[in-house]
Amino acid sequence: MKLGILSDIHGNRVALTAVLADMPPVDGLVCAGDVVGYNPWHADCVDAMRGHTDALPADASWPTEEVPTVMGNHDRAVAAETPFAFNGMAQAGVEHATEQLSDEQIEWLAALPDERHVYDDRVKLVHGHPDDPDHYTYPEEFGPDLLGDEDVLVMGHTHHQHHEVYGDGIVMNPGSVGQPRDRDHRAAYAVLDLADLTVEEHRVAYDTSAVIDAVEDADLPRQIGFRLTQGR
Repeated sequence: MKLGILSDIHGNRVALTAVLADMPPVDGLVCAGDVVGYNPWHADCVDAMRGHTDALPADASWPTEEVPTVMGNHDRAVAAETPFAFNGMAQAGVEHATEQLSDEQIEWLAALPDERHVYDDRVKLVHGHPDDPDHYTYPEEFGPDLLGDEDVLVMGHTHHQHHEVYGDGIVMNPGSVGQPRDRDHRAAYAVLDLADLTVEEHRVAYDTSAVIDAVEDADLPRQIGFRLTQGR
C-alpha cells in the first residue's frame, strides 16, 4: 500500500498538475490541508481534491475520487471567515478564494475536519500540530512524543519537507505543493509505503513563470508569484 502525501496546495494548479504527473503509482492520496489561498486557481484545486475533474485539464492525472483532506488555516478562513494573523499576501489570497469559490465548494471546505484517521487508523492527518491545528511544527520540533496510536503522523502548515522515523512510527511533512518555503522552489510531495513504513520525499520543477503571470492577471500581490522562484 503506497500513498501519495500532499499538503499546502494553495490554489497552485500548475504545481499540482506537475506533482500528479511526476508521482509514481500509488494506491491513494491524502492531503494535510490548505487547498486554497495565495495562488489563483482555488476552485480547480478544491475540485481536484473532491475528485471532480470536469473543469480541469483533460491531460492531467487528476484524482478520480475524493482525497481525504483536513482543514488548513487558509481553508478555515475562507469557509468560516475566522480571524487569523494573515499578512497582506495571505489575506489577498483568502479574499480572492472567497470571491472565486462556489457555495458548494465553500461548503466542502467548511466540512473538512481538523484531523483524520485513515487507512485502518494507521495514518493520522493534521495541518499544524496534533494539539493545535494552527501551530507551526517545524522539523526541529519533530519527535516520537507527537505520535499517538497511529503509525504515521502527517503534518503540513510549515511548507518545510521533512520526515523522521522512530521506533513507534513516522512523523512527516510532505512539504508544500503550491508554495515551498524550505529554500527549494520545486513543488514538494511524498510517497508513504505502509507495508514497510518508509517515506520517499520528492521534488518536481514546474512553470513558475505561468503562475507569476496568472497572479498578476488576477490582480493579486506580485510577490505571491515571485517568491515561488525562491522557495521562501
